[in-house]
Amino acid sequence: MDLSAGLSAEVEMTVTDADTAETIGSGEVPVLATPRVVALMEAATVAAVAGRLDATQTTVGTRVDVDHHAPTVVGAKVVAEARLSSVEGRKLGFDVVLREGTAVTAQGRIDRVVVDRERFLAKASAKTA
Repeated sequence: MDLSAGLSAEVEMTVTDADTAETIGSGEVPVLATPRVVALMEAATVAAVAGRLDATQTTVGTRVDVDHHAPTVVGAKVVAEARLSSVEGRKLGFDVVLREGTAVTAQGRIDRVVVDRERFLAKASAKTA
């Protein structure tokens, strides 16, 4: 595992009807849904550490704290950026931001933890047995 503060990545997308609050069910307006904002930000956190973990490891989300400041309409392009700001053992903290052009439309922090993929999945499966 080769992780240090400062690692970063960007993920971009063009907003479609499938990404709206109205379609997802998180609201009644046809603008980018907050759950979709969070998912895009999480994708950026995953990308920021891609290739830096042991082959048996992955990260899972443990905390999300995001402020969604402004609406984004269908057809607009947005970019989510995640920057690894803290590494405490297996705990990773990311500063995240979503931009439409130069305007910040959402920002916050996402925490993830490094886990052994097989052990994590075995534990999850045992809960349903």
